Amino acid sequence: MTKKTSGQKLIVTIVKKEKAKKVVHASTLAGAQGGTTLFGKGFRMDEKKRFLGIPVEREREVILTLVSHSIYDSVMDAIIHAAKLNRPRQGIGFVIDTKNISGINHMIGLGLESEQNASEDVMQVEKQKLSYDLIVTIVNKGDAEKVVDASKEAGAEGGTIITGRGTGIHEKAKLFNILIEPEKEVVLTLIVKEKCDGVLHAIERGARLDEPGRGIAFVLDVERTVGINHLLNQQWSEEMKE
Repeated sequence: MTKKTSGQKLIVTIVKKEKAKKVVHASTLAGAQGGTTLFGKGFRMDEKKRFLGIPVEREREVILTLVSHSIYDSVMDAIIHAAKLNRPRQGIGFVIDTKNISGINHMIGLGLESEQNASEDVMQVEKQKLSYDLIVTIVNKGDAEKVVDASKEAGAEGGTIITGRGTGIHEKAKLFNILIEPEKEVVLTLIVKEKCDGVLHAIERGARLDEPGRGIAFVLDVERTVGINHLLNQQWSEEMKE
């Protein structure tokens, strides 16, 4: 496939179970061509892991929405309104600026702005200081808890675990273009940029990623976050005062 220079942004929305339909519907009405919904479980620093000896797992839905720069604002606003991300503990959303895209040639040219406007958007992004990073960790099934525990100890406030499975012998699931073999778990950890290195090293040690076949972790720049700014910014400000 021929790669195109991207004029697209990836909106990642993480919400409670059964709210994904509202997010997809709202984004479609705002001009998005569709989206992909993944299922997982979430964790927070302050939540109890067990109740009466039974593990407590909070089911989550993760929606990946790829949109052009020209409709990004309207789609993002629609998602925030539909999922009520401006309210505490309703979910989170964050944006990643894509570099290259392939496989969606039929969408290219729909709603894309001129090259001049695209350049202006890039300049605005460069001027904006990125406050958060996304750590994506892919490990064998059963090892996600090690990643979670290590990230919590290093200061992470929460995260989302996604179970990845292949769909057939010749078809494999992919996330961020990384092949996910059957029986894998993907942990998404949104972290203040200044804490990223420490959390990443803790995950590497906790999940033993330096050993062959244990897994992989990588970091992506996050352009914008919704739904967690009040929590993380407050905590970070308190730590800076100490």
